[in-house]
Amino acid sequence: KLHYAFQTGEKLYFVIDFLNGGELFYHLRREQRFTEERCKFYAAEILLALECLHENGVIYRDLKPENLLIDAGGHMKITDFGLAKEVTSRTYTMCGTPDYLAPEIIKNSGHGRGVDYWALGVVCFEMLTGLPPFYQADGRSEQTLQRILKEKPKFPASFPREARNFVMALLERDVPKRLGCLENGVQDIMTHPWFATTDWQVRADSLRFVFRLRPCLIAAVHKFQYVR
Repeated sequence: KLHYAFQTGEKLYFVIDFLNGGELFYHLRREQRFTEERCKFYAAEILLALECLHENGVIYRDLKPENLLIDAGGHMKITDFGLAKEVTSRTYTMCGTPDYLAPEIIKNSGHGRGVDYWALGVVCFEMLTGLPPFYQADGRSEQTLQRILKEKPKFPASFPREARNFVMALLERDVPKRLGCLENGVQDIMTHPWFATTDWQVRADSLRFVFRLRPCLIAAVHKFQYVR
């Protein structure tokens, strides 16, 4: 939420919510991977945020752990809307972070809200394994883009079965067949078996999940306690 905006002769300042839970990126790198329930909790809240954006005609286009922040209550917030855009049909701008780019962006064939669902699949894979599905160890973005276009994700044996089905449905290269891009839109994602225990009617403030991460506000902001 934007509270204030002001500027000097050289800079423009935005005063937004203080989110002292830190970046999802920080927690993921610190713990290597999350439990399935924790991943599901975060994925549900991200999906609710994307649903709100899409209902208002906006696609986000830069979903990644660095742009996902956690508030004092343990809830997910999306930040950095520099690449977000109002779109009525399709747009052709080549933008985003290589590991999270949908194939249609790379091919410049025109893209819409489906790119956010692809990125959600990438983030879910990363939360459960510690790395994006098309990660290139040497950091060569050209190789990463080629892997996105041609290769299938390699799932470790420990990857939960329903989670695998969910991620694969989001990482569908054929956009009209991608989960979220079908006739029922986002409802197809919400009703996927992976979310079978999710009460969507409760909505974001009190989703019925086992896991919740809350920052310990008494101590330093980098110290956390896990509340079950």
